[in-house]
Amino acid sequence: MKRSSAEIVREYGPFPGVERVGGVTYDGQQVWIAAGDRLNAFDPADGKTLCSIEVAAHAGTAFDGKHLFQIAEDRIQKIDPKTGRVLATIPAPGGGGDSGMAWAEGTLWVGQYRERKIHQVDPETGAVLRTIESSRFVTGVTWVDGELWHGTWEGDESDVRHIDPQTGEVLEQLDMPPGVAVSGLESDGGDRFFCGGGSSGKVRAVRRPKRGAAAESDPRISVDTTRK
Repeated sequence: MKRSSAEIVREYGPFPGVERVGGVTYDGQQVWIAAGDRLNAFDPADGKTLCSIEVAAHAGTAFDGKHLFQIAEDRIQKIDPKTGRVLATIPAPGGGGDSGMAWAEGTLWVGQYRERKIHQVDPETGAVLRTIESSRFVTGVTWVDGELWHGTWEGDESDVRHIDPQTGEVLEQLDMPPGVAVSGLESDGGDRFFCGGGSSGKVRAVRRPKRGAAAESDPRISVDTTRK
């Protein structure tokens, strides 16, 4: 397993009126954060809040290219980001114990925090298509370039990890500094992860590890064979 310290390249926030950041997603232009009673969008270039939607937003957030999906207690809402209207609702697989959420392969991928699971969910019915077991509490979930990553948060420790979507085996791990939590997680499709900071009210941009020859020559990446 490859293991390294997370490289935090930027911090956003705290944001006015936001006490806690839950889910995080990216629509290609702006970053959306779940802030309890609303969804806020900010510009990742300057961190300025661009708009807000008044809707229950307690945990994971996802974007399918057109609509937002937002966990609100024991349900998942499909939202039109232009109007803020809730178009449909499906049950959340964890029944209220859900955490992060991502969109990939035409389906939703939903973390179940304390049960240490990630569920692939039919976005039309809420049916669970399959389940992946993790070794730690699951927070945010994201896919990038065919890789499944999720955040963890237990006690004072958090990390962002790349796992095998078939077995749940940890392939790569980025350790956050002590006391820095990861609540939500989203990739920008490039070299950054946006990590929700829970009660800090912040979002942190973490550098995604390089691939190929660039990664092999990067001294920051070490191989740890003692922890799986």
